[in-house]
Amino acid sequence: MSKLKIEALTLIFGKEKEEALSLLKQGKSKAEILKKTGCTVAVKNANFEIEQGEFFVIMGLSGSGKSSLLRCLNRLIEPTSGKVILNQVDITSLQDQQLQQVRRKEMAMVFQKFGLLPHRSVLENVAFGLELQGVAEQERLEKAQSVINLVGLHGYEQQHTASLSGGMQQRVGLARALANDPEILLMDEAFSALDPLIRTQMQDELIDLQQKMHKTIVFITHDLDEAIRLGDRIAIMKDGEVIQIGTPEDILTSPATAYVSSFVEKVDRKSIVTAASLMFEKPTVAIYKKDGVEGSLRKMRSSGLTSLPAVSADKHFLGFVYLKDILELKAQGHKTIEKAILRDLPVAYPESTVEQMLPFIAENGRAVPVVDKDSNKLLGIVAQTSLLIETTGACWQNVNGNMMDNLQKEIV
Repeated sequence: MSKLKIEALTLIFGKEKEEALSLLKQGKSKAEILKKTGCTVAVKNANFEIEQGEFFVIMGLSGSGKSSLLRCLNRLIEPTSGKVILNQVDITSLQDQQLQQVRRKEMAMVFQKFGLLPHRSVLENVAFGLELQGVAEQERLEKAQSVINLVGLHGYEQQHTASLSGGMQQRVGLARALANDPEILLMDEAFSALDPLIRTQMQDELIDLQQKMHKTIVFITHDLDEAIRLGDRIAIMKDGEVIQIGTPEDILTSPATAYVSSFVEKVDRKSIVTAASLMFEKPTVAIYKKDGVEGSLRKMRSSGLTSLPAVSADKHFLGFVYLKDILELKAQGHKTIEKAILRDLPVAYPESTVEQMLPFIAENGRAVPVVDKDSNKLLGIVAQTSLLIETTGACWQNVNGNMMDNLQKEIV
């Protein structure tokens, strides 16, 4: 069951909203609607769900509608049409007092510009939301101190926020949001105003916090590297539309449009793309005891291969056998391939990244066997060429048909 569900959410700015909405339903473009009505379509018919504890990133360039969409989630901006369903309740239908309770207890927001109170101390800033809720002074200060410790601000409690660096001010903003213990944390380009080194540090700290607290986070960014680093899933927006939603690996390996492809072409894929998306799932194998020397040679001849993964009858990975070794066994009169199996080879798992698999290639020059972590059953193989393509940044879409055929056959 989803934590947050967005249904047909549309946001239009301008005086002639009803006419613009009608034109939108007729299939008119954003430019056509602007020309005819003077209205701007900021968000167009967004539909997606966010799961409990998910780190969901919405990204796009300036003007794509990502921040407008985020503000619709807690109704800082009223959507023109559609629903925002939180815990099975449509918050677009709530009255002001009910909505206020949602903002105070269920959703908290961290802004790009921090939004701190300069005349108050760090401790007082962090406790401010609890103060608005009417929490007793001792209790709110204790809760504030707890999250101050959590975000690494211990020792700065009595400092005024104006004396802090940008990164530390953002920590205060994050701590203030967390002090309310919200179910959902909304973060609008929270790190974009920070210097690159501080930004990376804040990303690391947010990842650590998420592993401890398991909040549902909706994070806005215009930076694909940041989106990939942080997000469990990413929604990419363009001209008010959500054009693709997927895991970082989905976005990198299967871009839905040329626009998305242009985003991902310069991303370092090595630490993201996994064996699961690269492996050839049905390689030709030598089955120990069943195939023997003659059976293995026959498979090599028919497939044009000079080596095969060796597996047991129940598909447990044993190692590799090579043509030259099988031919030697035949010359010596052996019937089984047992003595030809090269064992104790490094293996990858479906979640292993290209970066983790590259040393296997450097060490032994073989394709990488991909096995189930629990059973050691062979799931597939990743060819050297596949790894090299990912390392050099080439895209699968640029690989021609002949090369794809070779990739499927390549074992060494």
